[in-house]
Amino acid sequence: MRNDEIIDEAEVETPAMAQAARRSTWVSVAVNILLTCMQLVAGVVAGSQALIADAIHSLSDLVSDFVVLFASHHSRKGADADHQYGHQRFETAASLAIGLLLLAVGAGMLWSAVQKLEYPELIQPVKGVALWVALGALAAKESLFRYMLAVAERVRSSMLVANAWHARSDAASSLVVAVGIGGNLLGYHMLDPVAALVVGLMVTRMGWKFSWDALHDLMDRAVDAQSIEAIRQAILATPGVLGLHDLKTRKMGDAILVDVHLEIDGAMTVEEGHRIAVQARLAAMQIQDVLNVMTHVDPVRVPRHQAEDPARAGAA
Repeated sequence: MRNDEIIDEAEVETPAMAQAARRSTWVSVAVNILLTCMQLVAGVVAGSQALIADAIHSLSDLVSDFVVLFASHHSRKGADADHQYGHQRFETAASLAIGLLLLAVGAGMLWSAVQKLEYPELIQPVKGVALWVALGALAAKESLFRYMLAVAERVRSSMLVANAWHARSDAASSLVVAVGIGGNLLGYHMLDPVAALVVGLMVTRMGWKFSWDALHDLMDRAVDAQSIEAIRQAILATPGVLGLHDLKTRKMGDAILVDVHLEIDGAMTVEEGHRIAVQARLAAMQIQDVLNVMTHVDPVRVPRHQAEDPARAGAA
């Protein structure tokens, strides 16, 4: 496969992937606007701190959705003079922003819940409408999670995966809220602020995970061992490649950048060595998500009786 064939294939796939990402995110926006309004109004009317906390969580989802839309638009831009490897790291930056947002929201929830638990005499019984709204929110968020995760896996976007699991954390928080409200209705009034506290802990944990992972990716974290081995084997299978060393990888959004030193027969001409390096690069770029491979040719001495090695003959 030639370089221009790889580029043409990416150009065909990218618009469809971007459209799917935008559509799923706009669905999330619509759902979160509706849920935020319903939960906030019902929480105030019913006197449920847990439901109000869940409404704030839904509002944070709405903000993260707009962050995703912004990053998705910019990450699809091609390379330019200032960003010669493209703009894929916009996705990683968006994941970091979502994580920090969740951390801030979770900390606020924890503070509010702890303040309420310090003065239990101020806790009031909630009204039954809060339970029905919490159950409706649970169903809506779980359905949204399954839809968004399916889209994220289809387009292979870590940013959309992060946003989908954000929706799942909402579904889990709505379940906790429903249990807390149910307990309050049964006379255990402390369960409503306790539910709000649990929601805060869940949001904080999710925010820490997203922030930590995104921070490592921004610091050029290597890909997993399985992907590295697949790249190694693809290069070594190239005719004319006698070995390799200094294989390094780093993430750029969902893409993988590779640097590698190729060991090639030093008796070959520069043209022959270059041809083998190009073939090795294209072989590695067949691995999923590998965006670019930077090769360096190191000449090695080959014993005379191996001079007519089948690998070299195939490369020539």
